[in-house]
Amino acid sequence: MEFSDSVIEQIRTLQKFIDESERIVFFGGAGVSTESGIPDFRSVDGLYNQKWDWPPEQILSATFFWNNPKEFYRFYREKILVENVRPNAAHEKLAELESCGKLTAVITQNIDGLHQAAGSRNVLELHGSVLRNHCVKCGAFYDSGYVISHKNSDGVPLCERPGCASIIKPDVVLYEESLDEDVISRTVRALREADMLIIGGTSLTVWPAAGFVREFSGRRLVLINRDVTPQDSNADLAIHAPIGQVLSRIECRPAVS
Repeated sequence: MEFSDSVIEQIRTLQKFIDESERIVFFGGAGVSTESGIPDFRSVDGLYNQKWDWPPEQILSATFFWNNPKEFYRFYREKILVENVRPNAAHEKLAELESCGKLTAVITQNIDGLHQAAGSRNVLELHGSVLRNHCVKCGAFYDSGYVISHKNSDGVPLCERPGCASIIKPDVVLYEESLDEDVISRTVRALREADMLIIGGTSLTVWPAAGFVREFSGRRLVLINRDVTPQDSNADLAIHAPIGQVLSRIECRPAVS
């Protein structure tokens, strides 16, 4: 992608901010993974604007999961579980920034595991992960491959442990469920200790996740998102461009005081 002169200048400013920082935290949403082929939720062509028998918010609720697991898993397999996806330039650059000592944490609303696949180690998954699934009765672990391929006649994956056969639930935070307390604590601590926060690929409209950015009080706040966000006016820098293409132009350099 060819950037305009103004965006190129913004990327130079972003590089300067990163050069001057030592404890960067990244807070990301669905837009981070769209360049890997995973659809987002709230854009014009996102999941929340596609026709379905029920609103996606209802299907992805705890009540719906327990009352109608067949339809939950039909939607979940078709719209949420995306196979054969790989990390993109954004995931890879964030892993590089962590490796060279610049980035201390990735806080993500995504559930696809692509940050870890790219090599990031300190990833705080606010909404869980499709890669982890457990039997609701005995707690047995199952990976996403099992959920995709193993199902009864209703399409619902069941536990294979002898005498169990209970339903398997993805380790994702459904509507009506609370976020993990340990993840919340680590997220707040990371934000409070950061000297720079980069928010990318998120509209900052999903609560309570979006509220966490209030915990940041460091020197630099940067937003990288395709569209305008409610936080743009509070940012030191707001870049409206694909995040992977922006971050791919960033180099990891020693901190400049």
